[in-house]
Amino acid sequence: MRKKCEVCDLDYSFADPADGPAFFVICFGCVPSVLLGVWLEVQFSAPLWVHLLVTGPFMLLTCIPPLRPLKGWLVASQFFYKAEEGKLVRRQVEQPLAPSQ
Repeated sequence: MRKKCEVCDLDYSFADPADGPAFFVICFGCVPSVLLGVWLEVQFSAPLWVHLLVTGPFMLLTCIPPLRPLKGWLVASQFFYKAEEGKLVRRQVEQPLAPSQ
């Protein structure tokens, strides 16, 4: 990602989509593609060239184009919800007051 927006100079140092876009693409793009290939094989005993002509393009079209929009959506969500790095903070347990003598 760029360091800042060219239009409004928004600093993108807060943004870290990490593997989020790839995870969503795997769940919603790759799984249906594999299911299509398995269905073609089980139902029709399709030869390899059918898989290359049907399953291959379907997999490429459902897996690669959504990556950039998903990355943009995740960065926009981080900005909107003011996401920060997670921190483990221990609360200090209040000690009961000792009775005065």
